[in-house]
Amino acid sequence: MSVDIAGLMPESPYIWRARRPGHARRLICFPHAGAGAGAYAEWSGWLPRDVELVAVQLPGRQNRIAEEPFTDVRPLVNVLVHALRPVLNGPFAFFGHSCGAALAYELAQALRPRGHQGPEQMFLSAQPAPDQTGIRPLHNLPDEEFRVEMIRLGGIDPEILADEDVMGSLMAVLRADFTLWERHRLVSGPSLACPITVLAGRSDPRAPVGTLDAWKALTTARFDTRLYEGGHFYFQERIAEVVGFIGDRTLNPVTDGGTR
Repeated sequence: MSVDIAGLMPESPYIWRARRPGHARRLICFPHAGAGAGAYAEWSGWLPRDVELVAVQLPGRQNRIAEEPFTDVRPLVNVLVHALRPVLNGPFAFFGHSCGAALAYELAQALRPRGHQGPEQMFLSAQPAPDQTGIRPLHNLPDEEFRVEMIRLGGIDPEILADEDVMGSLMAVLRADFTLWERHRLVSGPSLACPITVLAGRSDPRAPVGTLDAWKALTTARFDTRLYEGGHFYFQERIAEVVGFIGDRTLNPVTDGGTR
């Protein structure tokens, strides 16, 4: 597959996009804790040319580092319902990793009751289904213990680990995100009408395999899971494989043959 390196560029405070004129479908991605839209910068190169990539940018990171992050999920979802309207036309799919998956789910639940088109399908990565319990909370740990746990989860570039000033800023954003989502109770809402695909690492301590199948009760459409060797950031060592799968499924939705 030839790699298209079209850039992911800011278009508004909340929207970064790698524009592809004439695209057939759009993939809208929600970042994990501590991350910004730039976490998806490489993805456009591994997506089919007919899939346009959009990444959501939240306050408190990258070009919005000076802004205060949200402290409550409800106003965040309310803002996104309006802020993402320019990219919620035509067929689109949602992808979210970890707390980004929780945000994608909350937004999908909010769209249709407000008269907006919902996602054609959902890709939820490394996130337990609503109402699952037994995941150790991390947001209230002492600073050094919190730092150790964040490093243990992975996903932090070696260059950042080596820079104490950057690490200090990152830890503040990570703690804010973990506080936001660990205090928020993700609950089962009305079943969605779109297929749900759950992706996870087999040894992920934040999304144990046994917490994933309950997502299938939250769709009236197709449900399936894809498990990979690895932990919370299982996809980092197999970006071409994982993004290739997501892109192919986005471009060619499968509505039957899965489990319900």
